[in-house]
Amino acid sequence: MVKLRIRHDTIYRYRHAVLLQPHRLMLVPRGSHDLTILSSSLDVSPKADIAWAQDVLGNLVATASFAVPTDKLAISSEVLVDQRALAWPIYRIAPGAHTYPFGYSYGEMADLGALLHPEHDDPEGVLATWTRSFVLGPTVDTLSLLKNINNGIGDAVAYRTREEEGTQSPLETLSIANGSCRDMSALFIDAVRHLGFGARAVSGYLHDPDVSLDDAGSTHAWAEAYLPAAGWIAFDPTHGRVGSANLIPVAVGRCNTQIMPVTGGYAGDAEDFSGMEVRVGVEEL
Repeated sequence: MVKLRIRHDTIYRYRHAVLLQPHRLMLVPRGSHDLTILSSSLDVSPKADIAWAQDVLGNLVATASFAVPTDKLAISSEVLVDQRALAWPIYRIAPGAHTYPFGYSYGEMADLGALLHPEHDDPEGVLATWTRSFVLGPTVDTLSLLKNINNGIGDAVAYRTREEEGTQSPLETLSIANGSCRDMSALFIDAVRHLGFGARAVSGYLHDPDVSLDDAGSTHAWAEAYLPAAGWIAFDPTHGRVGSANLIPVAVGRCNTQIMPVTGGYAGDAEDFSGMEVRVGVEEL
């Protein structure tokens, strides 16, 4: 068990006072059998009316509404968690799903819904063909297949820090052979959906004790695939890892655009925005 303190600060600056529209904040981790939320706090300046709700996928969302114009918006979140995920988990997959191909039950198909369908077009079948290259026979071990795709993305795509907003399409990521963690996770998601797996996007924090303290925590994006009986299994193509060790999930969604930590706008011109700053720290206690 590891106890972690997560601090996430976001600051927006404007050239003059602007009227802020409601901001949607997804900053509190999702509790589970291997992650317990011990405490959480959220501070917003200028003062805001905070309304809490759960979205359709059970993510905890805070909506901040503002009454007065401001030239600076500061959002600070601090969370204390217990992380108990195993470094080498053993997944108890339903016997009928040990080998691929397999079929989900009617109930699973209904509940997975849009999470079974690729998010992006693949008109010439490039991504589908690339993904099928990992299926090395008429039947293959299901978990090994997913691990091979996860590792194969790391072989085909070089990681790079990308400051631009949005997520590259999987075809673009394959074509230029580089991308951010969110680009690599989006590639994994659409790839395994082409094979009939249910998959979803995850955003949250990374805690890696193998790196220096100054770089031991950051926001991160990865993917999860659903296997009968085992449930949702984390796949992190950026690091070639499987399982939830070192990962603190905050939100899950059909795609990355649904699970951004902070979204919102203001009334004014584009030139009114002068810049933003994000600081994240994940400290082991």
